[in-house]
Formats: sequence, C-alpha cells, structure tokens
Amino acid sequence: MQELERILIEGKMSQYKTEKAVFVGVVLEKGGERKVQEYLDELQFLAETAGAIGDKMFLQRMDRPDKATYIGTGKLKEIKQYCEENEIQYVIFDDELTGTQQRNIEKIIECSDVIDRTSLILEIFAQRAKTSYAKMQVELAHYQYMLPRLAGMWTHLERQRGGMGTRGGMGETQIEVDRRIVKQKITKLKEDLKKVDRQMATQRGNRGALVRLALVGYTNVGKSTLMNLLAKSDVFAENKLFATLDTTVRKVVIENVPFLLSDTVGFIRKLPTQLVEAFKSTLDEVREADILVHVVDISHPDFEEQMQVVEQTLRDIGAANKPVYVVFNKVDAYTYEPYDEFSLTPKEARNRTLDELKNSWIAQEKTPCIFISAKEKIGIEKLRNDLYKMVAEIHAGRYPFNNFLW
Repeated sequence: MQELERILIEGKMSQYKTEKAVFVGVVLEKGGERKVQEYLDELQFLAETAGAIGDKMFLQRMDRPDKATYIGTGKLKEIKQYCEENEIQYVIFDDELTGTQQRNIEKIIECSDVIDRTSLILEIFAQRAKTSYAKMQVELAHYQYMLPRLAGMWTHLERQRGGMGTRGGMGETQIEVDRRIVKQKITKLKEDLKKVDRQMATQRGNRGALVRLALVGYTNVGKSTLMNLLAKSDVFAENKLFATLDTTVRKVVIENVPFLLSDTVGFIRKLPTQLVEAFKSTLDEVREADILVHVVDISHPDFEEQMQVVEQTLRDIGAANKPVYVVFNKVDAYTYEPYDEFSLTPKEARNRTLDELKNSWIAQEKTPCIFISAKEKIGIEKLRNDLYKMVAEIHAGRYPFNNFLW
C-alpha cells in the first residue's frame, strides 16, 4: 500500500524527467488518419507538459479496438522492438485502457512503462496542483482511477494473507486489503472535500451583489493571459496544457462598473470523468457565473472541434444555459492555406482567410463574439466595452434603483 501511495503522490513520470515516449492511436474509420494524427499531436503536447520527450507515433487501423490488447499483439510486438532498440521509457495510448488491456499490454511490452491518456492527464494535474485543495481533488481522482486497476499494478497483490498457523483459512487476499484501504481513502477525501466545498460556497455567497464572469475554454487557449490583461493580476500563464488548476477570482473595474472575473481549469477532449467529479467545487464557479466568456484559440486548426468539446463539457456540468460571449484569441498567430481558384476540390476550412472567418461567425448572430490577441493587445478596447455593456445590463436589471451606473 505504501508503494501505491508513493505512485499516487509522485506519479510515474515525475521520476523520469526528459525520458523518451512513443504514442499510439487507433484509426477506426476510412480517411481518419489526419484526425488521429492531430489527436496524437495533442497527446505529445500533454506528454511534454508532463516532462517526457516525444519520439515516434504509431497508428493502427482497425474496425474496433481489441478488447484484450487494444491494438493487437502484432502491433504491440512491433512497438516493443522499437522501444528496445531506441531506449523508449514510455508507451502512451490515446485512450483510457481497461485494467485487462493494461495488464496484457505490459506483459508484451516489458521494457517500457505503459500509460493511457487518463493516467497522463492525472499525472499533469498532480504536478500542477499547488494548493492543498487542488492536491486533495487530484488525489481523489487518482484513487478513483486506480481502484478498478489494482489487480494488475504489481504481482504482490496476488498473495494471500492466511490466518494463524497452517490450518487457518485463506483470509483476505492482499488485493482485497488494498482495495478496502483505497475505498476508505476515497470516502475520507470526499468528506474532507465536502467541508471545503461548504467553505468555498460561503465565500462565493459573501462576494455580495457583484456580477460574475467566468473564463472557460479548451486548455492552453490563453485564458490566464486574458485574465492578467483584464484584471492587471499575475495569474500563472504558460504555453503548456493545464497551466491553471486552481480557480482564481479577481475584482475587475471597467469605467464605473465592478465585477468578478474567474479563471478556471481548461477543458480537454476525453477529460477523465474522475476529474470532472473531483473538481466539482472549482466548476461551481462556472455554474454560478452570470456570463461565460468562452475563450477560443483561433490559430488552432481544430478550434471548432475544441469549441464543441467545451460546449459538451458545459452541458455535462449543468452550465449550458448561461449567456455566452465568445472571444476568439490569438488572431496574430492565425494562418491559412490560399485557395486555388482553378482547383476542382471545394474550399475547406483551412483555406478561409481571417476576414472570411470573422464574417461567417458575425453573420450567424447566434452568439456575440470578438476577435482579439491578448498577447499583442489587439481588440482589447472593444472587448472591455462589450464586457462593460453586458455587465451594466445585468446589474441594471438586477438592481433597477441602484444609480451608480449613471
């Protein structure tokens, strides 16, 4: 049990900084190679955030993932050979592996550590957690992830703890003991988090009548940079995934209108359900906000898919009906491929100029939006004016006899 706790606290990858990793993805549909390649690029970015060095990517075309080994024994032997020849420390899969799949893969690939996408994200969260509250949330998510996988973690769990003497009963197996201890720890952490949740709910209630805005979006889209710009604060911002774990709340004043601005944890494709549950109180900042400011990295080739991931996550946590203001960030980094007018193929998303993209979104008129660069301070004045109008409207509706706005 001590070894389990050490792994939960330190993480697999924290002890092997700057080691090489390979990445494995499954192509399930015809023509899906480009999409899976982009997913693996994101997985590599995750691994580099955790401290590994990306080396090679493996794609396997299948109708469906293999229940026993995920990608089949033939491909696993190919990966094993490559890992042995190139001294690869990690084999990282772009999906959550079942306990059976993990055990079977580890039996074949003995030379490297096998990590799935969920485990990698949990690893990053463990490294990034700074406050005791964030550490408790990550620890809870770790235990919930590990509980169904205890059987394959190490061989000592197969030992029996018998009774006194040789005639005693079989007693509890070591795995049953460890499973019971993990369940007790999960229960204890949930109780402790409930106490903190009540304290944080009281804090949110004590913030008074100020209008609340929450920055939401995919991870690494520039939320913290925008927060620093609007609130003149020093929230940690870095070009890495999940640079922000702890929710930061700042009071912002634009002209004569004060409001609260929250910088929240970023969302990501296939966000582990354990983390969504563990970060409930952090996500309460989103649920209780008056306006959601959805920040989008428009320079990312799949920004529209990232927007869909964020919108689905908002639905999952019960915050889908909030007023949304979309901020398309990083216009300074936007690139496109010029379209050949003589081409017989239709114009694709990657051929759209920035002006065409702006016109298409503004023409939809379903959600107010703005195009900015927080880094280069492009469009910030209009952003401030838009936020001022939205906050002033909510405040005037909520407190019609409060004349501080005029």
